[in-house]
Amino acid sequence: MNALESYNKILHLMKEHHTWFDKSIPLIASENIPSTAVREAIISDFGNRYAEGWPGERVYAGCKYIDQVEIICNDLAKTVFGAEFADCRATSGVVANLAIYAAFSKPGDYMLAASIPSGGHISHGKKEHSGTAGLVHGLNIEHYPFSKEEMTIDVDATKKKIEEMCKDNRAPSIGMFGGSLFLFPHPVKELADFMHDHNMYINYDGAHVAGLIAGGQFQDPLREGADSMTMSSHKTLWGPQGGIIVSLQKYAESIKKAVFPGITSSHHLHHVAGKAIALAESLEFGKDYALVAKDQTGKELYRKFGITPEAAAETALTHLNKKAN
Repeated sequence: MNALESYNKILHLMKEHHTWFDKSIPLIASENIPSTAVREAIISDFGNRYAEGWPGERVYAGCKYIDQVEIICNDLAKTVFGAEFADCRATSGVVANLAIYAAFSKPGDYMLAASIPSGGHISHGKKEHSGTAGLVHGLNIEHYPFSKEEMTIDVDATKKKIEEMCKDNRAPSIGMFGGSLFLFPHPVKELADFMHDHNMYINYDGAHVAGLIAGGQFQDPLREGADSMTMSSHKTLWGPQGGIIVSLQKYAESIKKAVFPGITSSHHLHHVAGKAIALAESLEFGKDYALVAKDQTGKELYRKFGITPEAAAETALTHLNKKAN
């Protein structure tokens, strides 16, 4: 194809894509449908600009309005997730996780995370599996013991494993909760004090459940003892593709430096604007959205397996009571 043929082919394929998806119901868990306002932000001139650094401390000129939008975005993230600090510059959930690794560990350190078969994400993975934590940051990854009966992290076995690792001079620096697939809240509250007593930093990867957390329909990691939470901005939260980090204030400077200059250069400013719009929408509609998502999940369980919402709720309550006792 020559230049014009390539140009027209690309536009044609994009049109075909939109027609296809207009007639489809995508069921991919890592996707969502942003609002018209979010899409307008993505195609704004922000996408043509540079703004390395923190608002008010930029390397580039021309950031008068970009700075204001980013400050609003961070403030909204703090409000939506009840956090003391927020950094919305990460260009993906994986980049957000990398920033946490860079800020609170060094190559050769150990991290505890869920294995991929038990719901963990590849960004928490070992080097030999091409996992981000091992391959890019050089972390040694150990997996949480997993209870097949409870279908979640085994609290007692995890405590025992941490003690054994410490005795073997392999004390973990980071405990990573969350992942790509988990049926029940991870035991942050049950393990946070124990992990902190063993000098572990706790991060919760909320990429797939951020919208449910924002809407008050899942666990609340920062209130349960996590030091920070990383997330994608485009799954159960319906913003543009990107990442967000929220944390306690005492970790703010370490995270800021890890994001820039550590992990990113210019940080997709049009997506920051889109995140800000999505977070504002979440503040207004997020609780209703999360309730609808939860309700639809209950109806799907009944349609496919004959499990009523009441039975599912009873199962979850029994599970939580077992954890509490």
